[in-house]
Amino acid sequence: MATNPVENTSKSPLTLLGLGAMGTALADAWLAAGHPLTVWNRTAARADDLAARGAAVAATASDAVAANRLVVVCLLDDASVEEALEGLDLAGKDLVNLVTSTPGQARVRAAWAEERGARYLDGGIMAVPPMIGVPEAGAYVFYSGSAGLFEEHEGALAAPAGTRYVGADAGHAALHDVALLSAMYGMFAGVAHAFALFRGESVAPSELAPLLGSWLTAMSGSVAGTAAQLEDGDYTRGVVSNLAMQVAGQETLRRTAEEQRVSAELLDPYFRLMARRLEVGSGAEDLTGVVDLLRR
Repeated sequence: MATNPVENTSKSPLTLLGLGAMGTALADAWLAAGHPLTVWNRTAARADDLAARGAAVAATASDAVAANRLVVVCLLDDASVEEALEGLDLAGKDLVNLVTSTPGQARVRAAWAEERGARYLDGGIMAVPPMIGVPEAGAYVFYSGSAGLFEEHEGALAAPAGTRYVGADAGHAALHDVALLSAMYGMFAGVAHAFALFRGESVAPSELAPLLGSWLTAMSGSVAGTAAQLEDGDYTRGVVSNLAMQVAGQETLRRTAEEQRVSAELLDPYFRLMARRLEVGSGAEDLTGVVDLLRR
């Protein structure tokens, strides 16, 4: 049974399963916002500080789920979600899954929850734990699945971070999450290559950093242009540096890397795609055609 129950307030109550770094940050934010909160974690000691602040601590996942209609899950992975919830009575529950997963896993989990009588919402958290509960940090969560669940509980869901509902397809929150993270890692790869070129030179990384940051910010403006070209199918519209010119420029980047004794392995896959697109497309295009090459 739950212990240390919070006092009733006008804020909607909820249950949280999982008190890792992200789960604890979420719990802190909900308590700070005045939401009656029941928590459960496999390692019970992790709930001690939250209990001291007024959270109700459930002895089992079953007790935690029974305590409230809104149940938020922030466990390790999809398998741990099934393990924690398997065999529990989910009828009439509103289940929000904040576990990082693939779109396919989210869709399967949505069907699994609906078969058990629960409404389901999947979430993709665009933040690290220190950003949670700090409005100025800009954290937000993608949500997809039951529109009714989202509309009813948006106030509670918005307490830890901003909310962005991206549709009824339960897989779309994970898809948005992974797409943004994939772009982030592509950027990190370029940043790593740039810093590597300067290792051993007289230019300090701290001198290069603001130049890199401002350049990447300026280049981010091309994202909207790429989207427009993909939508209308005209890859030559608004081109500033065409594909032929950029493929021709690859050799300078490769030779510079060689001279600086830096591997070009972070650049070469993209360079190869650019060259392939030039073979099948038009030199007057932008780089947008590379997107089509990535589709299997």
